[in-house]
Amino acid sequence: MESLIVHWNVNPAILHIGGFELRWYSLLFVGGFVLGWFIMKSFFKREKISEALLDPMLYMLLICTIVGARLGHCIFYQPDYYFGSWEGFWEIFMPWKGGLASHGGTIALLLGIWWYANKYGKKNGFDFVWVLDHLVIPVAFAACLIRLGNLFNSEIYGGPTDLPWGFVFERNGETVPCHPTQLYEAGTYLLEGLFLMWLYWKRLDKTYRGTFVGIFLIICFGSRFLIEFIKNDQVAFEAGMPLNMGQLLSIPFVLLGIGFLIYAFVKKQPAAAIHPEPLQKGPKPETHYARPLGE
Repeated sequence: MESLIVHWNVNPAILHIGGFELRWYSLLFVGGFVLGWFIMKSFFKREKISEALLDPMLYMLLICTIVGARLGHCIFYQPDYYFGSWEGFWEIFMPWKGGLASHGGTIALLLGIWWYANKYGKKNGFDFVWVLDHLVIPVAFAACLIRLGNLFNSEIYGGPTDLPWGFVFERNGETVPCHPTQLYEAGTYLLEGLFLMWLYWKRLDKTYRGTFVGIFLIICFGSRFLIEFIKNDQVAFEAGMPLNMGQLLSIPFVLLGIGFLIYAFVKKQPAAAIHPEPLQKGPKPETHYARPLGE
């Protein structure tokens, strides 16, 4: 089985132009948003929601994902570095130096979606849970692309393995095959996205609101919890902990997913958008104020 082992030494940069560097991670990250925009456009078209609402949604997603993921890494994984000195503090505003946490991005997205639904939802037939239900589908595909970006960066991989599909991450000085946990997660997110996409296009009329986001959170963070057992520690303080930070942060999201499924089967609200009834036009009812004098 030695022949199946991959000696991974891919340059994370695609090209350099002067001081500009284009990396695989950046390309895949942006690609996730582009793919998500087209997927959401098809959802809006099917459910007769104005496509003009896609632009503010895209801006909200970009800002919340980058800011939330960056702050999540700084707060959850390296607070001593980023809040222990002015030098570290200013690096919080430099996401290109590395360090993005999916849990932080998820928290920020929940807040951003709540704002978006309250601003645009009532007069367009959707609410907070509807937005979550639809967004988690492209998010699953975007998460797959981001994990592939981690693979190109030779980061966030697992410990040594004797399985035939191990990767030797030579750029990091590794000499033995390790678990390519980036691919484990990417594969899980891809299958999850395909299943949710099938559920949307084939069973939307028989699905309750909250089902999509419930399934997504349980599978996404449940698989993350399990894969973390074979993943290398991301920061030094995780050594010796029975559960690492990624696992501790995943538990609330799995519980939240269960909560959404309970909500779905209690409320039994249709997953599709429910447009408000248009105001009926007709002659105004006659009143005594409208009658000519003398009648």
